[in-house]
Amino acid sequence: MNLLEKTDKEILEIADPLLDNLVESSNNKDYLGFIKHFSKAMILAASEVEIGKQWTSIEMLTSLSNEREYFGCLRRNSHVTVLYKQTSNKVPGEFLGRLVLGVEDEKVKIFGATIF
Repeated sequence: MNLLEKTDKEILEIADPLLDNLVESSNNKDYLGFIKHFSKAMILAASEVEIGKQWTSIEMLTSLSNEREYFGCLRRNSHVTVLYKQTSNKVPGEFLGRLVLGVEDEKVKIFGATIF
């Protein structure tokens, strides 16, 4: 599968359920659910202790809204970055969500996920 050849609509059909899972898992502080679709390298970089610290200290990460606005896709090398406007149910303001997708073992995996 070549993600770079997919349209934005096709990429969103893949990305949205992955982001839904991240939001739900983050809100529930469910580490195993959170890393479920991570690439091998992301799993190694995302320790349960470190993510737990972030969930404890950053309220926005455990109060993410299911509502979001799609901004666009950036295609580079073998990855697609999907950008969203994200909000929180408790923390005022708007945040930029970034989901980096790639293919590993013939499956779409998350190679990066950040929110600023």
